[in-house]
Amino acid sequence: MKRVILVVLDSVGIGELPDAADYGDIGANTLINIKKHVPKMKLPNLISLGLSNIDGCALLADGKEITPKGAYAKLAEASKGKDTTTGHWEMAGLLIDTPFPTFPNGFPKDFLEKFEKKIGRKALGNCVASGTEIIERLGDLHVKTGDVIVYTSADSVFQVAAHEEVVSLEELYKICEIAREMLMDELAVSRVIARPFIGKSGNYQRTKNRKDYSLKPTGKTMLDYIKESGKEVVGIGKIDDIFAGIGLTKSVLAKENMDNVDKLLECMATTKNGLIFTNLVDFDMMFGHRRDVLGYSDSLMEFDNILPKITENLQENDILILTADHGCDPTFKGTDHTREYVPLIAYGKNIKENINLGIRNSFADIAKTTLEYLEIENDVFGESFLKEVIL
Repeated sequence: MKRVILVVLDSVGIGELPDAADYGDIGANTLINIKKHVPKMKLPNLISLGLSNIDGCALLADGKEITPKGAYAKLAEASKGKDTTTGHWEMAGLLIDTPFPTFPNGFPKDFLEKFEKKIGRKALGNCVASGTEIIERLGDLHVKTGDVIVYTSADSVFQVAAHEEVVSLEELYKICEIAREMLMDELAVSRVIARPFIGKSGNYQRTKNRKDYSLKPTGKTMLDYIKESGKEVVGIGKIDDIFAGIGLTKSVLAKENMDNVDKLLECMATTKNGLIFTNLVDFDMMFGHRRDVLGYSDSLMEFDNILPKITENLQENDILILTADHGCDPTFKGTDHTREYVPLIAYGKNIKENINLGIRNSFADIAKTTLEYLEIENDVFGESFLKEVIL
């Protein structure tokens, strides 16, 4: 039985893409800039698999020469955009030619009026904002009036924030479902996000009860091909939301990074074949967007410390793939994602050691390789690197 375990280190970019200027991201380099700001950051287990051997990542090894145990590469994003949905859909073999729409001046007035009528509440904000900043600014008014807080970012998102004691989670999720149904055609943002929070005035805090409502994929992904072949496709944590449940045979609820890792280990013990797919969201949500450099560094080291548990539980015919979906440089300006290359590490008992796959043209090479390894005919975008790495 063959399995691919795909772990997305959400937002762990490794340097600006050639078109970064189009996104205002010249100078962004999530992983390397964190290392420059926190020299004590050590990632020995990731480095042992090949992270510091990737083009531009030598600084991570503090000048040491490493002979890695895995294959490694630097992946460019072929799709237009720098958001979660675009990155994940591309690594699943679906190219996005037209960027999802963004709303730097807020959403149209006529749409918002229809939205308010449907949900039975008014909307506050309707602007580009940081999630923590906007609940600090509008939280008191929301609690007083019951009006929900609506905001967006540089990404293609419609976010609705509400205090859990003012708007129940059930109602907030229903509000977001309504928004998802309404935001189509020219308003078709990639994700509608429920952003619940708790606390008192001056000390509001977002909770872990966030829920994403993504567009359904616009074409077949590797998830569909694997499922149709009769194999398992297990999505852990955020994966179900990102793919709107499409192509999964099983969805496993998980929240913070270590919960995702725990659930991943459980699934590795029970899943017989196919794909196990998870996203470690804390890097992005808790530290990248909040520009918490030290927190991001600590979180990376926490994952590095637990990585051996994952590798020790790999079966004979497993391939572990570690990658990212975009950047979110906490040392950079603003609070949004950054247009960056992402790392690729492939490791397993059947994977050659110290194979440099260079700089590759698309995240979709992951999908093409996965499907070839699982012996599934497909028509997804990308170029397989399987023959270069398999023993």
